[in-house]
Order: sequence, then C-alpha cells, then structure tokens
Amino acid sequence: MDKRLLNLSSQEVAKILERFGFHVSRQKGSHIQFVGHFGNTKRRVTLIANQIHFAYKTMKSMIEQSGFNEDIWLKMV
Repeated sequence: MDKRLLNLSSQEVAKILERFGFHVSRQKGSHIQFVGHFGNTKRRVTLIANQIHFAYKTMKSMIEQSGFNEDIWLKMV
C-alpha cells in the first residue's frame, strides 16, 4: 500500500468518500458510517473520526468496504 494513503486524515478520507458519491448515514460516538453504491451494490464504509493517520489494516479495510481499488483512491488524493 502506498504511504500517501496511510498519511490521510479522517477529514481527507471523508472528502474522498463524498467524491465517490457516499454520504453520511449515521454516527455513533467516533464511528461514522458512509453509504454509497458501487455499481449496483450498496456499500457501507465505517470511518473513525478525528484520526490523523490510519493503520495499514484500517485503511485497507476502508478501501475494501468502498469497493474501489487503491489506484482509484490514489488518484483522488
């Protein structure tokens, strides 16, 4: 995984998800759920608010939840 993805803050990830067409569905505590569509499939991405950097597994999980691949995320950075 590219280091640029690991250095994203939660606000930057939220902006990327909104560019993909996701919107905030709900929030409970520090976890925000975004809902959007990838093709004909409804996708749900959980984002931890107020993060400066994400761990490798966390970022990988958010990318997989969105349905898009790393290359598309890198273009949005």
